[in-house]
Amino acid sequence: MPWWSWILIWIALVAVSLLFYVLLGIRLYRQFMATVKDLGEAAARLGSLGPAGLPEEPANPSRVAPGSAVFASPAVMRHDYEASKSARQEERRRRRVQRKKDRGQPQALGDLDFT
Repeated sequence: MPWWSWILIWIALVAVSLLFYVLLGIRLYRQFMATVKDLGEAAARLGSLGPAGLPEEPANPSRVAPGSAVFASPAVMRHDYEASKSARQEERRRRRVQRKKDRGQPQALGDLDFT
């Protein structure tokens, strides 16, 4: 094998390794920029916290922000639980009464609404 063929092989190897390093650098740059973007979004979210580290009150009081149960008092959470539980029970009772009414079955005295 002539001596210049060895030089061509080494040139090809160096060119391929340089191409590999360039592609690796591009990939690392893109990952770094994605990480910086995620950190910016996290900083924006943390910037919306109130002075004591608690989230600020939502603008619409009827709609509660997700995750606000963590910061709510146990009394408020108990009230919300009981209210939703009684609403679900009332909805089941209403469906049961309607189903019995549709089938012509007699109603239970506890299912009748006397109000």
